[in-house]
Amino acid sequence: MLHSRRYKACCLAAFFALALQGCIAKTAVDVVTAPVRMASKAVDFATVSQSERDERRGREIREEEERIGKLERQYDSYQRDCENGDRRACKKARETYAELYPDD
Repeated sequence: MLHSRRYKACCLAAFFALALQGCIAKTAVDVVTAPVRMASKAVDFATVSQSERDERRGREIREEEERIGKLERQYDSYQRDCENGDRRACKKARETYAELYPDD
């Protein structure tokens, strides 16, 4: 009986030793390669690709065009109200015009 328990214990220990070798090896590889992976991610974050720059520039242009479109609609509305005698609208129209065309 004692021999049987000892045999089972040895078999169980051998099984766990073999099973955990993969985990230990993987952990060791992860620890060794972690600095390389971190440096790689840092380089990726620090560098911006041409396509990312193009996307960002396109987004900036689209947002500026949307802002200008909104200002033009506001100006048209204020201008109509101004022509109908609303002095406050005249002032707003001038302010909006100055924002639309700052060089004029």
